[in-house]
Amino acid sequence: MVFVMGGANAGHTIYNTEGKKFALHLVPSGILNEETVCVIGNGVVVHLPGLFKEIDGLESNGISCKGRILVSDRAHLLFDFHQVVDGFREAELGNFFIGTTKRGIAPCYSSKVIRNGIRICDLRHMDTFPEKLDLLLSDATSRFPGFKYSPDMVREEVEKYKRFAERLEPFIADTVHVMHESIAQKKKILVEGGQATMLDIDFGTYPFVTSSSPSAGGICTGLGIAPRVVGDLIGVVTGFFLHFFIFSPLCESSFFFSLSIKTANFRVGLFINLMRKFSFV
Repeated sequence: MVFVMGGANAGHTIYNTEGKKFALHLVPSGILNEETVCVIGNGVVVHLPGLFKEIDGLESNGISCKGRILVSDRAHLLFDFHQVVDGFREAELGNFFIGTTKRGIAPCYSSKVIRNGIRICDLRHMDTFPEKLDLLLSDATSRFPGFKYSPDMVREEVEKYKRFAERLEPFIADTVHVMHESIAQKKKILVEGGQATMLDIDFGTYPFVTSSSPSAGGICTGLGIAPRVVGDLIGVVTGFFLHFFIFSPLCESSFFFSLSIKTANFRVGLFINLMRKFSFV
């Protein structure tokens, strides 16, 4: 089972055969099937503390993750400071803020797109890691005056990520190669989706969208596979869609309707307790 885009801003609540509840954000839900290998693709932004917390939670409940989770060496690292920057960005927008989860997803993708991001493979080159991290932090400082960092902060982060690198090493893989080998061997591959078209960065309700492509096209870019190998696509279609938002003038007409939906517990996210925009399609 494969996770191809996004990060820990959403997730799935699943239950095993014994009725035990698991909340997963980065680890694909197939981890509960002991015969399944789970892949976190290159299109994902990975917050390592969050990933390790999920792995620890699974293993403490008797679910082995060793050799069963592969993380792309091309996936980008989401740092704690990305979450801080997310908050600054929302505050900067004033009344027109997006209403993000402040999990740092958009700032991490921004780092990726402006080409100063740090990838999983960089953990294998700790000699250049401090310089890259310093560049990333200085960029955030120049963009947001309220964001401050010091040489001590950089040293602490580097030491922390040295430990992370050692722990993560057994999970790191060239997942593009893994996927192509699996396709050649005609293995069954299931891509785990989330959010879908209305939150797609290109086709969704822009600007109230996520920072990646959760529609079908994201499968190819998030895994490094050709469109011709994509098989059946299974989607859930409803007569409405629910949209994360906190009240802004752009959403005024749906504010009270959204409030009534939230009060009625129409839907509760995995960890997001935001008001939702309700629109008919």
